[in-house]
Amino acid sequence: HQEIDLLKIVKKVSDPKSVGGLGLPLPLVIRLPDVLKNRLESLQSAFDIAIQSQDYENHYQGVYPMKFNQDRFVVEDIVKFGSPFRFGLEAGSKPELLLAVSCYVQGSPDSFLVCNGFKDVEYISLALVARKLALNTVIVLEQEEELDLVIELSRKLSIRPVIGPRAKLRTKHSGHFGSTSGEKGKFGLTTTQILRVVRKLEQAGMLDYLQLLHFHIGSQIPTTALLADGVSEAAQIYCELVRLGAHMQVIDIGGGLGIDYDGSKSTDSEISVSYGLEEYASAVVRAIRLVCDRRSVWHPIVCSESGRAIVSHHSILIFEAVSASSYDTPGMSPLDLQYFVETLSEEALADYKNLSAAAIKGESDTCLFYADQLKQRCIDQFKEGSLGMEQLAAVDGFCEFVCKVLGVSGSTRTYHVNLSVFTSIPDFWGIGQLFPIIPIHRLDQRPAARGILSDLTCDSDGKIDKFVGGESSLPLYELEGGNGNNGGCGYFLGMFLGGAYEEALGGVHNLFGGPSVVRVSQSDGPHSFAVTRAMPGPCCSDVLRAMQHEPELM
Repeated sequence: HQEIDLLKIVKKVSDPKSVGGLGLPLPLVIRLPDVLKNRLESLQSAFDIAIQSQDYENHYQGVYPMKFNQDRFVVEDIVKFGSPFRFGLEAGSKPELLLAVSCYVQGSPDSFLVCNGFKDVEYISLALVARKLALNTVIVLEQEEELDLVIELSRKLSIRPVIGPRAKLRTKHSGHFGSTSGEKGKFGLTTTQILRVVRKLEQAGMLDYLQLLHFHIGSQIPTTALLADGVSEAAQIYCELVRLGAHMQVIDIGGGLGIDYDGSKSTDSEISVSYGLEEYASAVVRAIRLVCDRRSVWHPIVCSESGRAIVSHHSILIFEAVSASSYDTPGMSPLDLQYFVETLSEEALADYKNLSAAAIKGESDTCLFYADQLKQRCIDQFKEGSLGMEQLAAVDGFCEFVCKVLGVSGSTRTYHVNLSVFTSIPDFWGIGQLFPIIPIHRLDQRPAARGILSDLTCDSDGKIDKFVGGESSLPLYELEGGNGNNGGCGYFLGMFLGGAYEEALGGVHNLFGGPSVVRVSQSDGPHSFAVTRAMPGPCCSDVLRAMQHEPELM
């Protein structure tokens, strides 16, 4: 693999057509199919190595859950890149199932098509018809009642289904993403319900249809110890199903393969994990092998539903800082200073004197304490009407000047960026998910300020003020052009690891459209690339039509 300059991609995409660009507006999503291919191959390789090193007597065969990113070209790339090792798809709804069926033309006939989610007559009928079309479809029972529909429709259509219950494990992790697991999880069957499924299939003469066991501990599993604990529990259920006469072949470990968003490899962070692909695969294979060997059960095919780990890395969101709040500290003449001091209350005047004394001694912590206290007393005076707006501004300017001279200024600038947080980074607003955000150029310069990012919507929540590493601001550069404005010289930032969920969840809050999207592949020559597909972001009329308006009649 070779390096590609992101700034060159941005220039190629955003420059006007008259100078050789594509003329697309920002924000921009850059998709890198070469990275997608690498993630698939790395995941497959990790399991292949674990299987070979542990003498596991079966193979790994994963699926991609389309809910993470249903874009046509992302799904088609995964099917194409995964075909050599029978990598399949997972659907959680009827539209996703239709999408999967249409994409399997390019895939391996042995690839799994795992059908999850709530199921009605249409969903189950479509899954059965897909099996009739020689697709390797597996219907996962999320609710006990779904079995009755599967039995009824399979008899009506004369199609033999392959069925797998989703087990509610007792194992769960305590973080935000662990809320989907455990006995109180939204999906899955208890051990009692699984036993009833077995008996019902046995009575119907269909027990041989039961071939897969599925479970899901929760996304972002923090440690391999927790992973192994859950997999061991599921492997025991798998062996019990074999003992009860089911023709079991596959154990589907669900999702949970985590992403290290902040680079800490820490179990203390909900946006990090303490393992890599190899450790994850090794823990899964070892846990299944130990249980099956102990129970004298043939090793099953290992399936996983790793979406976040596959698509997160291949997508980069690029946006531009279009302006920034002023950083200038108001100057104060001796007359201004005398005028503002004379209006202070006795308590505020004492704070002013203490602040001045601490500044002379260079006591920065003491300065910060008295500056905060002085400003609070002055705002109280302002509310009472004993201090005017000019004096209040003078107090703020004086405190900021002192702190800036001592190098302890707490001022954080606001950089306005041309996107909507609600449309392009909904997980940040919704669940506080953090993503790596850095400038994509001028990295040879020393940052001149610290700032937060404010989007262009009219919503106060439309800002990014929390960053990886526990930071509440980013080190940023001055915008070229001066006076806090861009001046026509772009300052571009990138958000990384956002390829999962963000595009699928984004809405049209404030009627902001989505980003432009380009697909970029490596080409011959060092640092060279080719834009193989480009789609502009929705224009105003597109967004209005999405909300049932008719722009032509406006």
